[in-house]
Amino acid sequence: MRSLLLLGFGFMLACNNSSSSSTTSTSSSATAAASASGHASTLPVSPFPNAPPAPADVGAAPADATKTSSGVASKVLTAGTGKDHPGPTDKVKVHYTGWTKDGKVFDSSIGKDPLEFGVGDVITGWTEGLQLMVTGEKRRLWIPAALAYGERPRGGAPAGDLVFDVELLEVKQGPKPPEVPADVKAAPADAKKTASGLAYKVLTKGKGTKHPAATDRVSVHYSGWTPDGKMFDSSVVRGEPTSFGLNQVIPGWTEGVQLMVEGEKTRFWIPSALAYGDTPKRPGAPAGPLVFDIELISIK
Repeated sequence: MRSLLLLGFGFMLACNNSSSSSTTSTSSSATAAASASGHASTLPVSPFPNAPPAPADVGAAPADATKTSSGVASKVLTAGTGKDHPGPTDKVKVHYTGWTKDGKVFDSSIGKDPLEFGVGDVITGWTEGLQLMVTGEKRRLWIPAALAYGERPRGGAPAGDLVFDVELLEVKQGPKPPEVPADVKAAPADAKKTASGLAYKVLTKGKGTKHPAATDRVSVHYSGWTPDGKMFDSSVVRGEPTSFGLNQVIPGWTEGVQLMVEGEKTRFWIPSALAYGDTPKRPGAPAGPLVFDIELISIK
C-alpha cells in the first residue's frame, strides 16, 4: 500500500488524470475470516492497527506551538540528537501517523517499515516541516488544508486541515540541484514561439528523428522554476527519470515535448494558461508562468 504522502508531486503531471491511493479501505479478507469462523461481523477493520490514538490537541495547535509564515504549526515532542536540518533536495527516512482534525487516523507507518522519500516529493506542509527538524527528533505538525491535499481532494486523500506526528530517523544528502537559468525571467530573443504562446529553445540537439505523438508515453528528466528563479520540482534532484503519457500532463508539456526528439534537451517558457493557471486548483502547484528544462530520454 502506497502512502498518501507520496502523491507523485512531480508538478508537470496535470490533475486531469491524477489519482492517489486510498488508505482507508475496509479489510474484506478479515471480514470473510470472521464469517467463516462463525463470528460474522460487518465492523470495518482498521488498516492501521498499530497507530497511536489521536493526540488531545488534534483539533487545533496549542498556544506553545510555533508557527511559520505559511501557516504550518509545530511542536517538538522529543528532542533530536542531530545538528543538521534536511534540505529540499535531501532524502529522509521517517515514521509517522496522520489524523484529521476530528481524530480519525488516515495513514501511519507505525508497525511497518519506515517511509523513505525526497523532502521535496511530498505535500507542501511536510516539505516545510521536515526542514525544521533534526535526526532523532519527533515533532507534531498541524498543517492547513492549502498545504496538504486541499478541501476537496481526489483519490481518497483526506480533506481539510491535518495533524501529523513525524519522527525523523535518517537524512541522506541529495544531489546538487541544477543552476537557475540566466534567462528564467523571460524567453530570450532567439527563442522560438508557437501560436499558443509557448516559447522554447533547444539546449542540446537530439540524436533521434521521431517526434512523440500526444498519445505516446515518454521518459524524461526535467527541472522547473518560477520566473523569480525558485525551483519547485526536479527529477534530476530525485535522481530518476519520470515516465508519463503526453495526454496526462499540463498543456504546455503536451505541446512542447511533441516538438522534441530523443536525446534532445529543451528549455520551455510556459504561460500560466498552459500550466496551472494564476490560481491553481491543485494544492501546492506553482502559479503563473513557468520555466522547464526537459530532456527527452525515450519514446515508448
